[in-house]
Amino acid sequence: MKNVVNLFLSVFLLLVLCMSGEDLHAQDLKRLDSIIKSNTSEMYKNPDKVIAAGKQVLKESGNDIDIKIRAYKMISDGYSSKRDYQKSLEYVIKANELLPKSKNKRLKISIVTKTGIQYHQLKIYDKAIQYLDQAEKLCLEYPKPDSVHVSLGINYVVRGFIYKEKLNCAIAITFFDRGIGEILKSDELVVNSNILSIAKYNKGNCFLLMSDNASATKSFLEAITYAKNIKALSLQAFAQKGLAQVYTIEGNYGKAILLLREALVISEGVDDLILNQEIYKGLSENYLAVNEWNEYRKYHQRYLDIQNEVKERERKSASDSLDAIEKEEAGRFKSEIPGFLFRMLIVIFILILLVVFFVISSRKSKNSIAALKEVIKNLQGEKMLNENK
Repeated sequence: MKNVVNLFLSVFLLLVLCMSGEDLHAQDLKRLDSIIKSNTSEMYKNPDKVIAAGKQVLKESGNDIDIKIRAYKMISDGYSSKRDYQKSLEYVIKANELLPKSKNKRLKISIVTKTGIQYHQLKIYDKAIQYLDQAEKLCLEYPKPDSVHVSLGINYVVRGFIYKEKLNCAIAITFFDRGIGEILKSDELVVNSNILSIAKYNKGNCFLLMSDNASATKSFLEAITYAKNIKALSLQAFAQKGLAQVYTIEGNYGKAILLLREALVISEGVDDLILNQEIYKGLSENYLAVNEWNEYRKYHQRYLDIQNEVKERERKSASDSLDAIEKEEAGRFKSEIPGFLFRMLIVIFILILLVVFFVISSRKSKNSIAALKEVIKNLQGEKMLNENK
């Protein structure tokens, strides 16, 4: 009886430990999920914090594939915000490598879309469109359409970027509007204010290129509002830089300088070379217009210094992107090898059957010819016998 009681107690304690272990695991996942979500809004305000948080989540993710993938994406997004495309590409590739192990369809949409964005940032447009097409298909096939409005919206906004650079602004604006329309259907507008700000800013740039200053001003002001909603400093600075361009075109140089200097202050902690380059360029041009030579020379030199640094980074990113494509193609080839070998074995087997068939047919043909000759010979012999008679 004592042994039975001890056994019962042991089993009971084991069950308690297992249940507490499951609760602890669930609590850990909930905590890591909370870290990822809370840092999303920090992406354009403090990307270094986002990268550090992503690496911490990755370290604590254990064997949870989905958390690992989300952590890699989070780190990649952080580096993208800093315009460090070399590092961003490195982490999005790691996320893609784990993707086949995940059953989360929305996560797959997110990573495929992110990969398309990454190739767009590297100006490899054919690869970008390839991934965006794949992501759009996943969105349209998703059983709950209301859950993928934002993903579809991002897809169209990125296509707008590509068409703006490759085709013309009229087509780009159409896609920006489609993307904005999808995102506005979402219930989480505040969370997605960063995407709306980016879309409005790029739409404003298109209107500038089309010499529609009124529409450009409206778009840039909306971009500033969306950026302020989530305190996205770099996005706010970009939108202010765009609005300053309108003022420069209209000859309001003093107003443009004030806006650009404010943009420079709020972007100090962001470490975005492209943003700083554009602000320095704008300041130098406006100071030149008002004949303030010392300020012009100061900001023009800063613009040239950053321009050289940006070119160096772009050269490195281009090299890394080619390496990444080679790695991707190599991985795809490796995954296709078993199927390729199977097909080759079938072809070889069919060829062997054909050879055997022809050999047998040839032998049969030779035997038939020999038999036919024998029949002819016998007939000729019988004919000669009949004639002799």
